[in-house]
Amino acid sequence: RGRREEARELSRARASGEFKCKNFESLVISIKKPIGKVKRIAFLGAGKRKSMSVDLWRRLMSAAVIISRKACYAKVAFLCDEAGERVVQALVEGAYLGNFNSGSYKTKKTGFGWVKSIELVVTRQVPRKKMKALEAGVKRGCVFGEYTNVARSLVNEPSNILTPRTLANRAEKYGIGAGLAVDILGEDEIRDLNMGLVLGVAQGSSEPPRVVVMKHNPPGIRGGPVLGFVGKGVTFDTGGISIKPANNMDKMKGDMAGAAAVIGAMCILSELKAPVRAIGIIPAAENMLGANALNPGDVLRSASGKTVEVLNTDAEGRLLLGDGIWYAQELGATHLVDIATLTGACVVALGNTTSGLFGTPGWWVDQIELASTRAGDRSWQLPVFEDYSEALKSEIADFANIGGREAGAITAALFIKEFVDELPWGHLDIAGTSWAEEQQPYQLKGATGTAVRTLAELALNV
Repeated sequence: RGRREEARELSRARASGEFKCKNFESLVISIKKPIGKVKRIAFLGAGKRKSMSVDLWRRLMSAAVIISRKACYAKVAFLCDEAGERVVQALVEGAYLGNFNSGSYKTKKTGFGWVKSIELVVTRQVPRKKMKALEAGVKRGCVFGEYTNVARSLVNEPSNILTPRTLANRAEKYGIGAGLAVDILGEDEIRDLNMGLVLGVAQGSSEPPRVVVMKHNPPGIRGGPVLGFVGKGVTFDTGGISIKPANNMDKMKGDMAGAAAVIGAMCILSELKAPVRAIGIIPAAENMLGANALNPGDVLRSASGKTVEVLNTDAEGRLLLGDGIWYAQELGATHLVDIATLTGACVVALGNTTSGLFGTPGWWVDQIELASTRAGDRSWQLPVFEDYSEALKSEIADFANIGGREAGAITAALFIKEFVDELPWGHLDIAGTSWAEEQQPYQLKGATGTAVRTLAELALNV
């Protein structure tokens, strides 16, 4: 109001087509007579009002921070005309997502600055009684954003730095820092538990495997569900003897994105003192070629006692999850979700914007899908009809680790289901969503941190 020159400049840009208000389109206007310390106003396109959503608010804030970083603006004020608790939380999350360091090993400045302070200005008057809810939304947004970025930083790490042992140590560091109980199982302890699937995946590598156990046991909570989150922790995946093509193999450092999601989510639950018990299990290993590596046709015995014929050594993540799912149940989990960069078939089916969601029964899968929607992590349900299990039949063992080319994401999910003891179970295949190959206005290239907020939202609303 009263800023006629800026209003005229905005009107001119809109009339000329320079600024059409499309999603994430930006227009920066310099103020001739600064208002205090405000020297520029940036307008950010948000499309039509009827299309506004909580997720769009999150992405708009992330885009605003990325724009500010490119211009080296250290202090930003974001004006929002909505004052809901969920919107405020999403805005704060977006601020963290945009202010992420994706080039931690660069020795020269990249041209990106850092936004050091962000002021969130709600343009509508907020009743005093609603302020506590908004403050709670800000706190949750800070915690959600911080640990989503922790997961992203882990996924971005090169495999010569982030070995299974290093992943376990960092999980311990973050977990204890957040107030979790953390236990790390070494190779001898894994062998004592008869985790033949974990040991089988790791046997071709000089790096020993680890299994991380993270526990959130809030005081006073004795009844109710015990959530079991199991994350695939393959710190590098060559494919083993069934070796992958060289093209894009460098991305296989991120084959532990499921593990990173579990670490981030478990830390969020502890930081926010979530009133629900939860267990995080991270089986971690390298899948390498070596004199002792698995051969196609080998048979492994799982901790549950079931035997698996390994027809393809590049289908190793589901092996880790099989023993991990068993152990979560041994420790008392009553409701299960596993998370993994599992199959290229899921990428073919859903692309890079949507995770595959599988599980039983329907009401539990629906809850996971709702949590992913609240979190801004898109997911889509795919079937787990028993007919598909026919593809996993083995002539020599209880079942095989692959089911052929057709319905590959579904048969992979059904392999994991073989280790679930009639409990509510969900499986998130994040192979296509854990990594952004191209930068978007609201998303830097690299690790996305997908599923961290989904798991946290699920636990906070179970």
